[in-house]
Amino acid sequence: MIDITIPGRGSYQFKYLVLDLNGTIALDGGVISGVAEQLCQLGRLVDISIVTADTQGSASRLELELGPKIDKIEPGTEDAQKLALVKQLGEKNTICIGNGSNDASMLRESALGICVLGTEGAATEAILSADVVVGDINAALELLLKPDRLVATWRK
Repeated sequence: MIDITIPGRGSYQFKYLVLDLNGTIALDGGVISGVAEQLCQLGRLVDISIVTADTQGSASRLELELGPKIDKIEPGTEDAQKLALVKQLGEKNTICIGNGSNDASMLRESALGICVLGTEGAATEAILSADVVVGDINAALELLLKPDRLVATWRK
């Protein structure tokens, strides 16, 4: 669990991390450098769920490389399916990281939504739905591993 107090926001006990796959932790069918190592560290603190409609067809291969199970969802209703996962886990204890329009609802409804700009860019809807926006996935994961950075950014 990640326990953190954010001045002006309150205390949080994060138990779950939900990540979008393509465009967020993977690019062009490959895991972005540094992600696997950071997910390994985070996996000791929180339960990790990776979700994808598998548009690149690489989910099975990437699951072996990353470690956490990758949940394949149906194309066409990704936004609703990702939100349903967050609601099932419990919004108050969940961090979500994504970059696409289909990530907007989970970013908005989770306790902490982090939008990653990255090489693929980010949908305006995702940016506006997030609590924090970062330049790349490694910066997002570092916010969780080094929570003082998150405090500095998210405090009121």
